[in-house]
Amino acid sequence: MTSAVPKPPLSEKSLLLLLAAVQFTHIMDFMIMMPLGPQLMRELKIDPQQFGALISSFAITSGIVGLAMAPFADRFDRRKLLLFCYAGFTLGTLACGLCDTAAKLFWARAVCGAFGGVSGATIMAIVSDVVPPERRAQGMGIIMTAFSAAAALGVPFGLKIAQWWKWEAPFLIVAAVATVVWIGLHRILPPVRGHLSGEKVRSGKDFLDLLKNGNAWTGLALMVAMIFGHFTIIPYLSPYLVGNIGLPESSLFLVYLTGGMVTIFTGPFIGKLADRHGRFLLYACLITAACVVIRLLTSSGPLPLWQTLLLAALFFTCASGRFIPGQATISMAVPSSRRGAYMSLVACSRDLASGLTAALGGMIISKTPDGRLLDFDKLGWIAIGVSVFSLWIFRQVKSAE
Repeated sequence: MTSAVPKPPLSEKSLLLLLAAVQFTHIMDFMIMMPLGPQLMRELKIDPQQFGALISSFAITSGIVGLAMAPFADRFDRRKLLLFCYAGFTLGTLACGLCDTAAKLFWARAVCGAFGGVSGATIMAIVSDVVPPERRAQGMGIIMTAFSAAAALGVPFGLKIAQWWKWEAPFLIVAAVATVVWIGLHRILPPVRGHLSGEKVRSGKDFLDLLKNGNAWTGLALMVAMIFGHFTIIPYLSPYLVGNIGLPESSLFLVYLTGGMVTIFTGPFIGKLADRHGRFLLYACLITAACVVIRLLTSSGPLPLWQTLLLAALFFTCASGRFIPGQATISMAVPSSRRGAYMSLVACSRDLASGLTAALGGMIISKTPDGRLLDFDKLGWIAIGVSVFSLWIFRQVKSAE
């Protein structure tokens, strides 16, 4: 057993791009639900609260399974764990594409969440193991670019396919892409066992020690705050744009295309700036800009298309970009030997928080007969308040590396 992470037979950047491809399918699977909101509510005959439950099923099961898995995450080769969980995620996505009722879709989304959350946490653990702290934010920026690619390429394409054919089609396509990526992982991804060196991990005792780590809890609190500051409005953004802003449903893909194309370039750039000028400085700048954009976006009436696309581009850049310095800082809160368990807890907190915010949004907003969403601005104020509070939490996270 070696004392360090084995050097992969491919470059660090190539390894990050491979992991980004996995993350692309995760995010594509999760994101496509939200712009499909108007179509799903119409074709499955569900209301905003039931739609929120569909989104929450993925997030909540992801959090529960992630919590159950956390004590054991550092006992395995991260490559084997990722391959197993990613296979389960792929099958769950295939099941989504074969559903014909809201109830079946609810349980299929739960299966996706159960496997997707653990595989996503494993990706972050691998990145944290392989990329040194001085380049960590840049590495996270490459992984986060998967979000941009999913928004710019996957979501618009998925929306068009759903409009041309049926809502199940995007899930079948994601399942096919994930199958190809899984084969690539199996053939290319090297073992990641560096965390297994030294003292043997004792699942129960070491996990309890992790739970007693105040710095680890501060990192979890930062993740929860970032999710509340972002995901409070995300699930209902598409119905709001269509019902309140006046964006034609056929033009929804332009919002995600514009925002995604912009963040493909800004994501890695934000990572480089965070490594060069400090993660907190970049985080504070992004939070400030995000709060302004959220306020404008959630309180607007009908807007011309160009203004809607401009706000969307700014929202994607600032609101999503905050996760790059934030995730890099969180990854340093514990030593490498406990990182797998910790990143599972981080993913658990992220998913439970996103599930709670989706459910919270469903309780606050309501839909009028003509399709408008009421009280969406209240969700915006919640997002702004928690975002500002996250600045204080960020400063409390200490590096354990």
